[in-house]
Amino acid sequence: MAEPRERPLHELLSRDMVDIYVGPENTHWILHEKLLCHRSKFFRNIFYDKKGSKNSTYGLPDDDDEPFRLFVGWLYSASLPQPAEEKELATLFDLYLMAEKWEIRALTVDVLETVRKWYHDSDTWPGLRRVQYIYANTESESPMRQLLVSCVARMLITGDSMPHHWENALRKNGQLAVDIIMCVQKWHIEPEMVPDTRRSSMASVVDEAEMTRDLKKQEAETNGGWQNGETNGHAEEETTEDGEETA
Repeated sequence: MAEPRERPLHELLSRDMVDIYVGPENTHWILHEKLLCHRSKFFRNIFYDKKGSKNSTYGLPDDDDEPFRLFVGWLYSASLPQPAEEKELATLFDLYLMAEKWEIRALTVDVLETVRKWYHDSDTWPGLRRVQYIYANTESESPMRQLLVSCVARMLITGDSMPHHWENALRKNGQLAVDIIMCVQKWHIEPEMVPDTRRSSMASVVDEAEMTRDLKKQEAETNGGWQNGETNGHAEEETTEDGEETA
């Protein structure tokens, strides 16, 4: 079903109001019914049921106050504040989940643009924790997933090495790994830009594998020595996780 035709704010500020109670503390918001229902199919179904009766109160006990406050600001201004710090993205991601749940396309687009702009302007990439949060709370076709996966794919492709925490995450989350590969395929990278192992000698690959095995062996021997309390033939004092020496 198509979205309702966009209308100017003054036409949506009718006298009818609705009461929304948010979060475990039941924070009370009084909002213009016509405006809220015009923006959201979800709330249209809540306040105008198919039987023709009318509701005026609704509770959102599982939602948080801060992203809802941002939602109210957007509802009346059709704009979102630009985050000043990375930690402020947490509220934006919660707001995005609200936008998906409440079927508000315009808000979905605005949050996506705000998040995209933050990563672009700060020249940073999404952290693993943010990506995992979105994956745990969205469906496979979610545009926010697509945005974050595309950013992560570029970070990994252009980086010199795979960050250890990302390597562990991709080993555990096969869907994320597949999504990254599929994202890279959509870029249609020129074949000349991709190394072709079939055309070169495997000697260098063997040398690299042997070097990696030797390093792993050395690390294992070193770690084994520490575990036995010895290094270079001398006993070492144990330390706690806080770095304090123990007797």
